Amino acid sequence: MQSQTNLPDYLTDDFSMYLENMNSLDDPENPDLLSNYLTSLFEQLQQMPLLFNGMVDQLAMAISTKIRIDSKNLSTLELADEPSWAEIKPFVGVHADARACITEIMTHAEEDLKTAILLIHFYNRYDATPLKAEEDEYAQVDDDESNDYDENY
Repeated sequence: MQSQTNLPDYLTDDFSMYLENMNSLDDPENPDLLSNYLTSLFEQLQQMPLLFNGMVDQLAMAISTKIRIDSKNLSTLELADEPSWAEIKPFVGVHADARACITEIMTHAEEDLKTAILLIHFYNRYDATPLKAEEDEYAQVDDDESNDYDENY
């Protein structure tokens, strides 16, 4: 049985954009496309750490390869209500080459960084496999065999 990850309401819009961007760049015919794009985004971010201020989906993409989230333990937090940065910070590790950049973002755009971390967390746990449809107890009955048609309709 497939588990369902419930996305908190405060993340739905940003998550939708993040998911769409990540999926659009995940091309089986060009497997390096996503990786190259994420590398390019981070290089831009390193030059201007506040480049994606207000564009949380782009920030999440740019830092996604430079952070490590302890999703197992982060999942123990109640995330239905938006947590503070202090609550999620202990579950985030930053690669050495990204520390200065992430520190700058944390200092000046903490909310965006927190949201970007949560987007990555939920994306990593996201299962795109369609859920099995439940039986519709009011399903239309195919009555093509019956003679209940109104000829004057």
